[in-house]
Amino acid sequence: MEKSAKPEKRESYHHGDLRSKLIDATRALVEEKGPDHFSVSAACRRAGVSSAAPYKHFKDKEEMLRAVALAGMQRQRSDLIEEIAKYEVGSVERIIAMGRVYIRFAVTEPGVFRLMFGLSEGHGAHSELVETGNNTFAVVQQEVARYRGSETVNASDEHQAFLLWSFVHGLSFLTIDGKLTEKKLDYDLEDVLRDIAMRVVGKPPGVA
Repeated sequence: MEKSAKPEKRESYHHGDLRSKLIDATRALVEEKGPDHFSVSAACRRAGVSSAAPYKHFKDKEEMLRAVALAGMQRQRSDLIEEIAKYEVGSVERIIAMGRVYIRFAVTEPGVFRLMFGLSEGHGAHSELVETGNNTFAVVQQEVARYRGSETVNASDEHQAFLLWSFVHGLSFLTIDGKLTEKKLDYDLEDVLRDIAMRVVGKPPGVA
């Protein structure tokens, strides 16, 4: 009796599953090799799909990387909101917590962190990336306003939020680039974050 042919192996992912699988594979490769050494073919091999599969969901390599960057920005924002919720509204602890989350994300996902801030070509035209970044920065501005006892963000709050971001962003890159280790600097991150916060936003109103 003639044996029946084995069914051909097929990619059996649903639409969203395949897209997520490719994003996960791209993210893993970005962490392993860095954003500059990522390839679509490697992502396909990692995801276990054909070389044509990505083009059902992404226009090109850059769009795959933008999807990873967007997911990273969304995780970072979610972690930030979750962390600050542990502390009293209007306290300096919430400002310190934002810095902690920012640096922790950079250390945990350095490849994605670099990608988030290294995507320049076409970044401004990607409305979701811009909106997510703006929404995250708006949280920082809101917390600065709350620290001085207001729910309304003013120009001073925006300026102080920018200073906080600048300090912590620079510290994140110094950390993941190994510069602090090279200099053999002895520091406590929580003390540094508290010092940055107090230097930028000062003491709350009514405190001598």
